[in-house]
Amino acid sequence: MNVEELLRDALREQAAEQPPAGTGFAEWVLALRRRRRNRRLASVAAATAAVVAVAVAVPLLDSGKDDVRPSGVVEQQGVSAHPDQSPPRDLIAAGSTALAAYYIPNTVKRSATEAAYERTYWLLDRKTDTYVKAPQWSVVAVAPGLKTAAVLEKGLPASRIGLLDLTTREVKRWIEVDHGVAGLEFSHDGRKLVATTYSDNPDLRVKPKGSDSWMGKQPSSRTGFYVFDVASGTGSWSEVKLGGGKSDPMSLDFINSRQDFALSRDGRYVWAGSPMGEIGKQFWDLTGASVPVPDNQKYLDWSVEALDSPSGRLVAGGFAGKKWHTSSYVVDSATGAKTEMRGQQLLAWVDDRTLVAWDIGKGAKESEYHQRLVLVTIGSDKEVPLSGFRKDSGTNPDNGSGRWEPVFAER
Repeated sequence: MNVEELLRDALREQAAEQPPAGTGFAEWVLALRRRRRNRRLASVAAATAAVVAVAVAVPLLDSGKDDVRPSGVVEQQGVSAHPDQSPPRDLIAAGSTALAAYYIPNTVKRSATEAAYERTYWLLDRKTDTYVKAPQWSVVAVAPGLKTAAVLEKGLPASRIGLLDLTTREVKRWIEVDHGVAGLEFSHDGRKLVATTYSDNPDLRVKPKGSDSWMGKQPSSRTGFYVFDVASGTGSWSEVKLGGGKSDPMSLDFINSRQDFALSRDGRYVWAGSPMGEIGKQFWDLTGASVPVPDNQKYLDWSVEALDSPSGRLVAGGFAGKKWHTSSYVVDSATGAKTEMRGQQLLAWVDDRTLVAWDIGKGAKESEYHQRLVLVTIGSDKEVPLSGFRKDSGTNPDNGSGRWEPVFAER
């Protein structure tokens, strides 16, 4: 069955259904929840033609009684899939969600006991719909619309933030900062940018005596955040202290060496994961004052990259593995009720029922690290391959290098 047949089958099936301890302990926890989430950016009201390269577009059916597409799919922009490419060379997209960039990490050894985790980015060229290497940037966040990216130069923390035009590949504006920046995330409407500040490079790695693993340097050097207005480039810095137990990996105050901030979907709050805390996250207002977790965010899981759905009614959850060998939960944001769906790791929402995920190939003996991007739908056991498989990194992917990591944004 080819990709187009899989997609058509999945859409018909969706339409027929009803809506719905000691040293190193902290790094061991991080290994289980290892990938810093790439935030899915919110809706941009610009419809473009379906992009078809090697693979597939959503078939446009005649209107009327023969139109079997479910609500929300009729308006999708299409699917561009390249199941023969890994890393991808040509545009990968589904609906309003596109692979805006990807990076390949490398652990660069500096001494026998110290290294640095470095990223090499490939950015989507909007003229050719191909991915082009951009080795000059250490951190990249892409705004909704795929027109602008916020970038940091090599050598973290950085003293300025660049706003990069993704069409011309030129920096339109530099924003100078008084506190070194090492993390960037746009708001869901693209109007604000939150920049996480650190006093030292949060991607430094150390190797404790007697260990073969590189671990994040502790305590974390995170100091606070800026919130910038993208149009004007103006903003202010808020200090966020680490807490009294910051050096104890068993403490509820512990955070990972890199624990970046982001804006809530409505743009009212700044939040970040709290790996050892009881509720797993902390929220602040835009001035840096701590606030309670909003009711509709209580099930948000910082370690799952997809986060909340466009409507906010659902939250992407962790691994399930019950009905299928690899699967994940989606969680009702009001009640906490869980629904199992396909997908090993949920990465980005396409609409309120469809997501992009990592998943392995068929068969229980497949390695859990031999993954490809797939399109999955709540209530369906069908998957549409979007990319080729990443190479198997072995039992400890955090120590390895060379596996590409996706950066998604709204197109």
